[in-house]
Amino acid sequence: MIRKVLVAVFAVVLGTSLAAAGQAAAAPQASHQAAAAPRSDDGNPTAAQLLAKTTHCNQVSHGTYSDKNGGQTPICGATGAYFWTSGMAIDCDGQRTTQCNENTDCCFYDDTSFHQSDGKPFNAAQVPYVVIPLPSSRWNYGSAGIKGGDVLAVIYHGHVEYAVFGDEGPDDSIGEASYATAKALGIDPDPSNGGTSDKVTYIVFKNSKVSPIENHGNAVTQGRKFAQQFLSSN
Repeated sequence: MIRKVLVAVFAVVLGTSLAAAGQAAAAPQASHQAAAAPRSDDGNPTAAQLLAKTTHCNQVSHGTYSDKNGGQTPICGATGAYFWTSGMAIDCDGQRTTQCNENTDCCFYDDTSFHQSDGKPFNAAQVPYVVIPLPSSRWNYGSAGIKGGDVLAVIYHGHVEYAVFGDEGPDDSIGEASYATAKALGIDPDPSNGGTSDKVTYIVFKNSKVSPIENHGNAVTQGRKFAQQFLSSN
């Protein structure tokens, strides 16, 4: 009798386990391939407020740039700021880290145009920074009053991330930011196949240099201050 009861119990347990296994197999796989949830610097002003201020473009660039989403985009001027809309490619240049090195990025370069306060290149995996095209006859950021370390508001899918101008890129394309910038916005930061072709808006504020340049908390404070001024300008 005991043997029969044990057999029956075993059958029930086995059947339950098999059913659970079947359900697990049929269930959708975890979305580990999806970009992480944004941990951006949302607040005041909002992404919507900033985007509303960029609906009209007063083009200041002499021509347009390849914009990472298959099109061409100009640089637009505003009071105390410049802005453009592109996709986002991932810049992993600077200090070697687990995320950014020769093995993870085919085009890795162990330096950035501007350096941290300790003299080292930026750490792309930790510091949100943006790449701006090298000066050219198309547009010269230096002549326009922009300097390394100036702060930008980067806007994507309703989120805002504040970053600094940390590196220069090709003079004919635009729309690139560090691993940390992408990750904060919920964009796949993989330097090999990450980034996005969706619209990303970049607003760089004149005379807004962050000190120390790698301090993200200071970048957020400075960025919100200049973003508010941007909204109040004509």
